[in-house]
Amino acid sequence: MARPIHIHKLSNGLTLIAEPMEWLESAAFALLLPAGCSRDPVDRPGLSNFTCEMVQRGAGQRTNRQFVEALEDLGVDHSASVSNSHTSYGAAMLSTNLYEALTIHADLVRRPQLPPQQMPEGLQVCLQELRTIEDDLSQKMMIELRARHYPDPWGRSAYGTAESLSQTTMQHIREFHRNSYSPNGTIIGVAGKLDWPRLREQVDELFGDWEESAEQEIKETHANQEYFHIQHDSSQTHIGVAYSSVPYNSPDYYQARGAVGVLSDGMSSRLFTEIREKRGLCYTVFAAKHSLRDRGCVLCYAGTSTERAQQTLDVLIAELQRLSEGIQQDELDRLKARVKSALIMQQESSRARAGSIATDWFFLGRVQTLDEVGSLIDGLTCRSINDYLAKHPPAKFNVVTLGAQPLEMPHGIS
Repeated sequence: MARPIHIHKLSNGLTLIAEPMEWLESAAFALLLPAGCSRDPVDRPGLSNFTCEMVQRGAGQRTNRQFVEALEDLGVDHSASVSNSHTSYGAAMLSTNLYEALTIHADLVRRPQLPPQQMPEGLQVCLQELRTIEDDLSQKMMIELRARHYPDPWGRSAYGTAESLSQTTMQHIREFHRNSYSPNGTIIGVAGKLDWPRLREQVDELFGDWEESAEQEIKETHANQEYFHIQHDSSQTHIGVAYSSVPYNSPDYYQARGAVGVLSDGMSSRLFTEIREKRGLCYTVFAAKHSLRDRGCVLCYAGTSTERAQQTLDVLIAELQRLSEGIQQDELDRLKARVKSALIMQQESSRARAGSIATDWFFLGRVQTLDEVGSLIDGLTCRSINDYLAKHPPAKFNVVTLGAQPLEMPHGIS
């Protein structure tokens, strides 16, 4: 029997979605604000991330230290992140502490103190995140790959640049908060042991008088999809390949997801078997489905040595092209077993489910039940996936590499 999914829309544009999981003693929520890095001004990259950091430095009547201690006293495991579309605040806790934790987070997003005296510390946190990327060469390469595959602002990194962050003022942060932290477009997903009438009433009280902000126009530029090499003296080479695919809201999404799963889900997948195990060309290789609201892609990565980099790229492209020839039943059977295991584990996590239902609402305007997703996975066949691949073969690859030497592109690659 499918669990009920409760939906409550406020007049100011905020949407609350909740799924009871009564057998748990925990609860979790994901609070998604329309304050992603796609809203950063062109001359102020990283502003959304800097704002996210400063917002957490005291809210309502609580100072920075009091805010942290209040959540710790409740045993709340909390997080914050910035994606292209959202600034997200998440929390997981004992179900009895759900309502107090949500009250604290209402202050966080609506009434942050944004203390100017803590700007230097906030800046150092953001600069440290940038330095971490410089040390993580695979992440640095993948950030560049997304930026070149998608038109700006859809491929942006939330971290910005050291120059931009250093020139950010408190006025910039206050303006971003005022314009982007707004109820219209905000989604709160809650899952776990909960009292729906009480939760709905509390959200009305906490957010019902929150005033809307004007919608912001986002201008899109053209993507730069030529081969790009990042020079770095290293014995390793990092290879990224992207190609366009359907977005999450497409009727063909699960066909596309199934095809990518055959490529990369597990140690028996094609990329792992053909590139790492049989040829020993790389130490890691994978492909992952990536989706924005109206477009999607497949992102592939391989980490290898300088000497084996060219062969690794050649074989990787060949395997991607071979996918269009179709998949086999044994591959599909293994994929289904792995996906179903993931679904079962998600049923045991209030945090995972809270994020999932909020994400579904953003992409689909509705929530898929776990039973529905399970049925979609069960309905995948070799024929349905192969029909999809015949219509949408992997092609027009965008390639970014990072290492000591640029590589030659296989035939048909720009």
